[in-house]
Amino acid sequence: MGIGQHGLLYVAETLTSSIFQIPNALFRTTSAGQGRLLTKGGRLSMPLGLAIAPNSNILTVNGGNGRIVETSESGVQVFSRFLDRTGSPPGAGALFGLAVPKARFGVYYVDNDQNTLRLLH
Repeated sequence: MGIGQHGLLYVAETLTSSIFQIPNALFRTTSAGQGRLLTKGGRLSMPLGLAIAPNSNILTVNGGNGRIVETSESGVQVFSRFLDRTGSPPGAGALFGLAVPKARFGVYYVDNDQNTLRLLH
């Protein structure tokens, strides 16, 4: 999960390959339920890690197909790239964690197949 602009909380839902948006998350005193569906399917395949990019887009890494996916705040999947193609099916179960450092360029992600923290420039 990650906090975006204006206190929006973004949550990756692995089983349905979805990203949900919950408004006013920092000051909410009542339940937002599941939130608003931002995007589902497409290049998303069991997202397991989520972070907010410097441009406010949402980054996810997929446990189902080894891809990183960039989604705009409006829900459009604008970019996708394979980070891992090992295993069967390729990339399955390889990607978990994701972090965007504030003072540097790049994205850190966990490659579980290699038990390694990697940097994507």
